[in-house]
Order: sequence, then C-alpha cells, then structure tokens
Amino acid sequence: MSHVATSKLYLSPLLLLIRFYFLTQLPYSFSTSTSAHNETEADQQALLCLKSQLHDPSGALASWRNMSSSTHCDWRGVTCSTHNASLVIALNLESVNIVGQIFPCIADLTFLTRIHMPNNQLGGQISPMISRLTRLRYLNLSMNSLHGEIPETISSCSHLEIVDLYSNSLEGEIPTGLAQCSSLKQIILSSNNIEGSIPSQFSSLANLSALFINSNKLTGTIPQLLGSTKRLTWVSLRNNSLRGGIPPALFHSTSLSYIDLSYNYLSGSIPSIPQISSPLEYLMLTQNNLSGEIPTSIGNLSSLSMLLIAQNKLQGRIPESISKIAKLQRLDLSYNNLAGIVPAALYTISSLTYLGLGANKFGGQLPTNIGNALPNIKKLILEGNQFEGPIPPSLANASNLQVLNLRSNSFSGVIPSLGSLSMLSYLDLGANRLMAGDWSFLSSLTNCTLLQKLWLDRNILQGIMPTSVTNLSKTLEVLILIDNQLSGSIPLELGKLTSLTVLEMDMNFFSGHIPETLGNLRNLSILGLSRNNLSGEIPTSIGQLKKLTKIYFEENELTGNIPTSLASCKSLVRLNLSSNNFNGSIPAELFSILTLSEALDLSYNQITGHIPLEIGRLNNLNSLNISNNQLSGEIPSSIGQCLVLESLHLEANVLQGSIPGSLINLRGINMMDLSQNNISDP
Repeated sequence: MSHVATSKLYLSPLLLLIRFYFLTQLPYSFSTSTSAHNETEADQQALLCLKSQLHDPSGALASWRNMSSSTHCDWRGVTCSTHNASLVIALNLESVNIVGQIFPCIADLTFLTRIHMPNNQLGGQISPMISRLTRLRYLNLSMNSLHGEIPETISSCSHLEIVDLYSNSLEGEIPTGLAQCSSLKQIILSSNNIEGSIPSQFSSLANLSALFINSNKLTGTIPQLLGSTKRLTWVSLRNNSLRGGIPPALFHSTSLSYIDLSYNYLSGSIPSIPQISSPLEYLMLTQNNLSGEIPTSIGNLSSLSMLLIAQNKLQGRIPESISKIAKLQRLDLSYNNLAGIVPAALYTISSLTYLGLGANKFGGQLPTNIGNALPNIKKLILEGNQFEGPIPPSLANASNLQVLNLRSNSFSGVIPSLGSLSMLSYLDLGANRLMAGDWSFLSSLTNCTLLQKLWLDRNILQGIMPTSVTNLSKTLEVLILIDNQLSGSIPLELGKLTSLTVLEMDMNFFSGHIPETLGNLRNLSILGLSRNNLSGEIPTSIGQLKKLTKIYFEENELTGNIPTSLASCKSLVRLNLSSNNFNGSIPAELFSILTLSEALDLSYNQITGHIPLEIGRLNNLNSLNISNNQLSGEIPSSIGQCLVLESLHLEANVLQGSIPGSLINLRGINMMDLSQNNISDP
C-alpha cells in the first residue's frame, strides 16, 4: 500500500511537467497557425485586389478566383514559398496583355522576392509603398507605360539584385537611395525620360555587373570612379546629354567588356589605355565632341571586336596599332578630321566585317589585293575622302560584300566587273572620275540579284546606255545616273525595272522621246530627266504613276500640251516642266493635285491662255513660277488663297488688269515678281 502511494508521489511531478509543457506550447502553436493563416489570407486578398485593378482582355488572370478545390498558389503566374506553401514569393506575368496599375495592392505581398511583369500595358506610378517589399530581389516592369518618378523609398528594398524598368515613361532623377541597395547586380533604366545626373554612389556598388541607362535625358558628367569595381561588365550611357571627359577608370577596368557612350556631348581626348589584360570587346563613342588623336595605346585592347568612334572631331592619322587588334570585326572612324594614308595592315584584318572610313581626308590608293585580304567584309564605306587610282578588281573576290560606298573620291579608270558579289545590295560609285569602258561592268551587275540601290552619278560615263541595264535585279529600287555623258535614247526596257522608286538620269545627253514604258514603274516616287535633249510630248502613261512625288523634266526640248493625265499623280509635291517648248493652256486639272507643296514650275515655255481660277486650290504650295510664257487675262484673285506661298513669279507674260487685293493675304511671301506684263496698280 505504501509502495503504491510512494509511486504516485513520484510520478506526479513528471505529469505536471508534461502538462505544463503542453499548456505553454499550445498557445504558441495556435498563435503561429493563426498568424500563418492570416498571412495566407492577406496574400490571397492582395492578389484579388491586384486583379480588380487590372483589365485582362486575354484572360490571363482567369484562374485568379476563390475556389475550394485550389489555392491561390495554383493561380497562373503565382509562385508560393516551399517553406510556407501559402506565402506568395513571385509573380511571373510576362507579355499577357494586362492593363492597369499594380500599386498599391502589390505592396501587400510583403514576402515577394520576384516581380516579373514585362511587356504589358501597366500604367500609373511606382508607389512609395514599394518600401514594404523588403524581401524583393528581382524587379522587372520593363516595356510598360509607367510614369512619374522612381521613389526614393526603393532604398528600403535592400536585397534588390536586379532592377529592370526599361522602356517606360519614367521621369525625374535617379534616386540616390538606389545605391544603398548594396546587392544590386543589374540596373536597367533605358528608354525613359529620366533627367539629372548619374549618382556617383553607383561607382561603389561592388556587385554591379550591368548599368544600362541609355536613351534618357541625363546631364552632367560620368562619375569619375565608374568602372573601378571588379564586377562591372556592361555600361551603356548612350543617347543622353552627358558632358565632360571620359573617366580614365573606364579604360583601367579589368572586368568591363562593353562600353557604349555614343550620342552624348562628351569632349576632350580618348584616354590612354594601360597595358593590362583588358576583356573589353565593345567600345562605342560615336557622335560626341571628342578631339585630339586616336591614342596609339588603343592597340592594347586586344580583345576588341567592335570599335565605333565615328562623328567626332578626331584628327591626325590612324595609329598602326589598330591593325594589331586581330579579332576586330567592326571599325568605324567615319565623319572625323582624320587624314593621311590608311595603314596598309588595316586592310589585312581578316576578321573585319564592317570598315567605315567615310568623310575624312584619307588619301592614296587602295591595295590591289583588298578583296582577298578582307574575306569577311560585308560593308566597306570609304565615301567622302581623297582616295585615288583605280578601283581594285580584287573587290569582286570579297564574296560577303553587301554594301560598297566609294562616293566622292577621286577614283579613276574603268569600273571593274563586280558581278561575282552575289550578296551586294548597295553600290555607290558616284562623284568620282570613273569610266564605263565597254560597259561590261553593268552587264556583270545583272548577276547581283539582291542589288537594291545603284549610284553611278557624277562620273564620266559615256556613250549609249546598253539595254543590259534592264536585266539588273528585279529588286532594284534606286538607279542614279545624274551628270554623266550618256547619249542616245532612254532604253524602252527600263519599264521592266518595276521595283524602282527613284530614277534620276538628269544632266546627260539623252535624246528622243520619253518612253511610254516608264508608265509601268508603278512604285516610282522620283523621276528625274532634266537637262537632257529629250523631245516630243510627255507620254500620258506618266499619269499611271500614282506614287510619284517629284517630277523633274526641265531644260529639255519637250513639246505639245501639258497632259491632263498628270492630274492623276495625286502624291506630287514638286512638278518642274520649265524651259521646254510646251504650248496650249495650263490644264485646270493640274490644280486638283492638292499635295503640291514644294514647287510648281512651268516657266520658260510657250503656254497661252488664262491662269485657271482653280489655282487657289493649291493652298499648300510654297513656290509658284509660271513666268516667261504667253499667259493673258487677269491675275485671278483666287491666288490669294495660296496662303503659304513664299515665292511667286508671273513676270514676262501678257497679263493685264490690276493686281488683285487678295495678294495681301500672302503673309509669308518673300519674293514676288509681276514685272513685264500689262498690269496696273489697284
């Protein structure tokens, strides 16, 4: 009996302890369960709130609704935690065509680590309430319609690693608080309306690998220490209004592989490059105000594949050291003040696909083996220099060549055959001293089936144009033969080049009639046949060219009436028929071309009759010249309706009557000549 009593006394403290344990733990367990339930409920309500703010024409959020068979973690684009399966940690809704605002509702999803909602139509502002998302690591709202400023409170998102707000309408300055997010790896704010300067604190972000803030309205200078961190790999500040010099730290970096500072107002010289193992592959400094010489140390950038420093104020010679960059693929030095002879070794960088030396003062001759030495070249731009000598026939061996621009140099001799360039789409040999020889070069070009643009103007091409011109590529859009010494008739077969949009054959010695077949060129926008010896009437088929915007037929020997069919060219902005032998009256239908805005010139012909009253319909016309004809009658008062006229020439006719008072309405007129008529003052 006593043993039993003793046993009971021994167990009682243990039981009490167990009971005490459960009694103390139950409230905690119950409290935790209640808290988790509340957070789950809060996340679901936040998602439903977010949905209520969005228009969803594609039904991307159709699953976002209360259902007993599933939870919000099953909703499209929603990711929940693996530790607590009801807490929302990520939203992935890319390109689902949702419209509306995500704040303030999204700020209630306080466990979010990732927001990925690019390429939608999200609007509104980024609310200061973003500070509640303290766990956020990834934010991508690019390609939306967000406006307003980036709030300073974004600094509370201290775990942020990636911020991508590319292509919105954000404005204001970059918040300096963003630099307090020390974990940042990528800052992408391109294509907005952001103003102010680049926070100097960005230079201290040790983990930053990519900084893209191009295409904004940034001013000020580039932070001097930008590039001094060890992980920065990509920097694009392109297309802003940055001034000052290029910080040398950018070229001292051992991590940067991409630098784009193009289209700013940077000045000073290109910093020298130290002899370090630089991984820099892309360097773009186009269209700034950089001056001085290209540093010889540029050759230290042995990994460069792209060097674009066009449209600056650089001078001096091309340093030989550039030729040592063996991996260089794109080199553009165009539109500077560079001079001298191009280093011969430059033409032997076999990896080059683009070489732009245009608009400088380079001289000398091209190497005879250039086409063999540049087997990968696709675009060769040498226009606007002082190169001389023949065009090397070896260019025909550059089988990848797509664009060849040798305009405005002093190349001479016969144009070589280039028909083996099967990829050629653009050929500009204009403004040189080139000859046609037996025209075999033109016949060879018929093999270039991708050719779209051909400039041969301002050379000394002579003789009759061969009919092989009509066998040129069916995709040919531009054919320019201005200012040569071509003679004979215009080939009838030109009408087969039905893709032509521009045909200019002015300032030659062409004779005979304008071919009726030109009416087949239904895509033609510009037709220039001026300053030749063409005769006969304008073919009525020209009226079939509905896309014509400009006609230049002046200074020929054309006769007959001005065809009424021209009135069918409803897109004309300029019509010049001056200095011919047209007779008859001005067709009233001509004044139904309401698009005529640049000029209408019928001067120096033998046109008779009255000026049609319909002239007042040309209320967009800037210049009207019908002088030196035999026009009679009075100046119609309707001419005062041509309110934007700046130049009016009616001189040397037989007009009579008084000057109409309506001319006072021509407020923009700066040239008016009514002389050599029989006009009296009103």
